[in-house]
Amino acid sequence: MIHQPNERNSSDIRAQNMESVAENTGARGVSRRGLAALLGTSAVLTSALASRASAAQSQSDSLSPLPVGKTHTLPSNAQTVRVGAMDPTAPVVLEIDSGDVVYYPNTWTNWGNEPKYGMSFAERNPIRKRYPQGPFSLIGPVAMRGAEPGDVIECRMIRMRPIDWGWNSAPPGVGALPADFHTPYLHYFRFDADRKYAQFSNGVRIPLSPVQGVVATQPAGDQPVSSLQVGSYGGMIALRELTVGTSLFLPVEQQGARLWTGGSWAAVGDGVVDNVAIESAMEDLRIQYVLHKKVTLDGPIAETPTHWIVLGVAQNLEDALTASLRRTIAWLSTATSLSQQDVYALCSVVGSFRVSQYSHQTSTVYSSKQPQAMYAMLPKDIFDPAMQQAISESLRPA
Repeated sequence: MIHQPNERNSSDIRAQNMESVAENTGARGVSRRGLAALLGTSAVLTSALASRASAAQSQSDSLSPLPVGKTHTLPSNAQTVRVGAMDPTAPVVLEIDSGDVVYYPNTWTNWGNEPKYGMSFAERNPIRKRYPQGPFSLIGPVAMRGAEPGDVIECRMIRMRPIDWGWNSAPPGVGALPADFHTPYLHYFRFDADRKYAQFSNGVRIPLSPVQGVVATQPAGDQPVSSLQVGSYGGMIALRELTVGTSLFLPVEQQGARLWTGGSWAAVGDGVVDNVAIESAMEDLRIQYVLHKKVTLDGPIAETPTHWIVLGVAQNLEDALTASLRRTIAWLSTATSLSQQDVYALCSVVGSFRVSQYSHQTSTVYSSKQPQAMYAMLPKDIFDPAMQQAISESLRPA
């Protein structure tokens, strides 16, 4: 079944709900004066919470800026895009210096930009079968001058504006519940002009929070690697926290780093349980790439203005959780004066462990099956400024 968005004005419903709340409160014996006092107190509380939320939002807008070099424009076309896999033999499409920003003006949708809004599942199915290595339209590789194994590339998300539409689809046999649904699902979305929301259905509106599903350096070796895979180099990390104003740190595994990105998503949930986000494309994507020399890192780490995030990958969620936990313990105990058991305790007391992606495929057109992934989130504000600086410098040496 194909679902397309419907528009609905909800102001009348909101008004009715407010009237219902007032009527129900009055029925419990609250006087008009008491109700006014209650509403007044509620308004004060709401205002205070709004101020706090506004302050938090202001704080979380972005990380501290890094020195910016040149801005390069890299359009998507037949010469700059590879579908499905990161190929170590692909010619470099752009060479940059540390601190440069790459402006991607037109990233492609999955499957080589072939899907169009409103296509039926039957029309789309032959398209996806043409790309057995994976669905993502990868733009790259971008080479970083001076990057070599043993270094780290910081990928700073500067701007992400999707095109005005996207989709969510799930053929039978995919996702976390492969046997529960027996007909293909396909739902199209239109986005508002400001790219803030997508109408899902009457009464349901989804806030947009664009991310790049795939960000990677070229994996070690001389063979192409499917973009469905996740490893020390990155890949399909499917991290919903990696929005504008955040950074992703990736180890360099080949000379020049050879950076790839693809899988432009307008919104994604933790777990990606039906196997698909709101798949879309970007009409304005900007990523700053910064080279950090001689940094020891065994896999992806992300930084938001409020948290450190450490990814763990395995063939099942239990092993993915323990991988994420062990990576967090090893990294933070090395970066700080804390013992490994101290960090273990911190993870238990203030950490949050979340599912990045979970699937239990029983049917797929792709030659590669993605692993399971979890990530640890540790809040920065538990550390004093000196320790925060030490943690930062473990990835960005002074």
